[in-house]
Amino acid sequence: MTSPVPPRLPRRSGERFPPARRASPGGAPSGPPIETEYRPRHPLDLRRVLLFQRRGAGDPTHLDAGHVLWRACRTPEGVATVALRQAAGGAVRGAAWGPGADWAISQLPALCGRDDDLEGFDASLHPLVAETHRRNPGLRLGRTDLVFDALAGAIIEQKVTGKQAFAAWRRIVRGFGERAPGPTPVPMHAPPSVDGWRHVPSWAWHRAGLEPPQARTLVAAAQRGTRIERATHAAPTGDERDRVLTSLPGVGVWTAAETRIRAFGDPDAVSVGDYHVAHEVGFALTGARTDDDGMLELLAPWTGHRQRVIRLIGLSGVHEQRRGPRVHPEDHRDR
Repeated sequence: MTSPVPPRLPRRSGERFPPARRASPGGAPSGPPIETEYRPRHPLDLRRVLLFQRRGAGDPTHLDAGHVLWRACRTPEGVATVALRQAAGGAVRGAAWGPGADWAISQLPALCGRDDDLEGFDASLHPLVAETHRRNPGLRLGRTDLVFDALAGAIIEQKVTGKQAFAAWRRIVRGFGERAPGPTPVPMHAPPSVDGWRHVPSWAWHRAGLEPPQARTLVAAAQRGTRIERATHAAPTGDERDRVLTSLPGVGVWTAAETRIRAFGDPDAVSVGDYHVAHEVGFALTGARTDDDGMLELLAPWTGHRQRVIRLIGLSGVHEQRRGPRVHPEDHRDR
């Protein structure tokens, strides 16, 4: 992988994290952690910002363990486990283990939303947005800088229910990822490498509940994974990143937007084609559901911050009452 490496942060002493211990058989060996402290210059709701990256409550790459949030990732320098704790004054204390620990510690501020710029955002354009923004000053849009992880997860979520997608992600990551280093409270796993995604066998996709088109799309993307990562990091705008991502067979605007949101914390990305987003935006802003075109028209006054508005709408508590039966996922694994 050739993603740009963020500048190093000075290591700081502070609250200690759990001591390193030898991993259980099959896991990565642990060594002393690298520790740091990040002091954001703005309010920060660490739990909300970090857990947005989680794919379902059972995601083996994320763990909410009370006062400590754990994250396992595959960095350009190797697998890393990060433990984060927010102090009463707002500072974030972080510790990292594994060969990618230096990279993960350096990237921690971006993960916490340091690069999220509210310039040009006018919450007062709608009372619901204004009130939700006032009540959630710690909402930041964090970025992982790990493009292929975000892309793989988005491809898995194409055209299936969230329950199906999260179950498939868990099965593939646990089966073909790498055990996370460090003293994690429960076994955790980093996602497969780009090459690892390419070599997931067909039977594993089937057992995970994924359809052949999704599997083919992910494998084809992995064949160009390193070039895609390099090109998206080099692209100066969201539109240009979209062009890079949608050049992949089977990757459309929804998948590209979902990738931009997680990997780059893109404040303007809109997941056009989502089953729920347009309805939720329409109902929250007008009291009636709308389609994708209507959603884009409603969000136009916030161009540059449309994803931020969508996130605020999600936090507002205003949701349209479900009027139809729940969608029950089809299980094709026994066919």
